[in-house]
Amino acid sequence: MQSVELNNGVEMPLVGLGTFQVKGYNVVHRTLDAALGQGYRSFDTASVYHNETDIGKALKELLPKHGLTRGDLFVTSKLAPGDHGAGARAACLRSLADMDFEYLDLYLVHWPGKQGWKSEDPRNPGCRQQSWEAMENLYRDGKFRAIGVSNYTEGHLRALLAQCQVRPAVLQVEYHPHLLQSELLAFCSESGLHLQAYSSLGTGRLVGEPKVKGLAERLGRTPAQVLLRWALQQGIGVIPKSTNPEHIALNARLFDFHLGDEDMELLSGLHSDTRYCWDPRPVA
Repeated sequence: MQSVELNNGVEMPLVGLGTFQVKGYNVVHRTLDAALGQGYRSFDTASVYHNETDIGKALKELLPKHGLTRGDLFVTSKLAPGDHGAGARAACLRSLADMDFEYLDLYLVHWPGKQGWKSEDPRNPGCRQQSWEAMENLYRDGKFRAIGVSNYTEGHLRALLAQCQVRPAVLQVEYHPHLLQSELLAFCSESGLHLQAYSSLGTGRLVGEPKVKGLAERLGRTPAQVLLRWALQQGIGVIPKSTNPEHIALNARLFDFHLGDEDMELLSGLHSDTRYCWDPRPVA
C-alpha cells in the first residue's frame, strides 16, 4: 500500500476499506480479517454507520493475529449530521469510546448541514463552524491525528479555510468517471487538502459500463480495479467497500499496473455530472 503525506505531516494510506452497510459483528470481523490479510491498514467508518463498536472490537482482536499494533492502522470516523453544533464534542468523544481507541487517525465532518434543518437554513454555517472548533480542540488534545470534512463544496471549504485555526487535511466526496469534479480537485490541490473518493464505482453502476469493461478486459483487470486505479493516478485516495474476500483482495491490487494517457482520457470522457449519492450544493 502506498501512502500520501497530509498537510500536517501525517501519513495516510491511499487505499482503505470502506465499511458503509457492513454490519453485525461476525460480518465485520470476517471482513476486517480478510482486509488485514491483504495489506489494508486504513479503515473508514462513521457514527451513522452504527458499526464503530464492532469495528473497534474486531480490530483489537485481529491485531495480534496479523502481527500488528494500533500504530500500524489508520482509522477514520465521522461526525453525524444530527450532532452538529453544541453536541459535536460529546459525539466525537462517543465515537472514541465506542471504538475503545485513545485516538482516531482522522475525523471528518460527515455533512455540511445539520440533520432536521432545511438545506437553505441560514444557521448551517455557524453550526458547522461550532462543530469544527470542537474538532480543533480535540485535535490539539491528541484525540485526532488529523481532521477534515466530507461532502463539502468549494464554497463550504472557502468559508472554513477563512475561519479555521487548524486547516482541514482531507476532503472526502463522491468522485468517479460519471462525476469528474475537476475544479474541486484542483482547489483541494491548491489549498493543500487531500481529496479522497467514496463511491468510486458509481455505487456499482460503472462496473457494467461497456467502455470500462472493455478497458478492463484489454488490461486483464477487473472493472473495479480500473476505476480505482483511475482515481489513484489523479492523486485521489479511495476506500472501496466489500465484504467479499475475493473482491477485497482484488481491490488492493492497484499498484502493479498503470493506465496510459488514452485510458485515462477514455474514463474521464464518461463524465455526465451524475451523482449517485447525495448533493451538498444546496446546503447554505
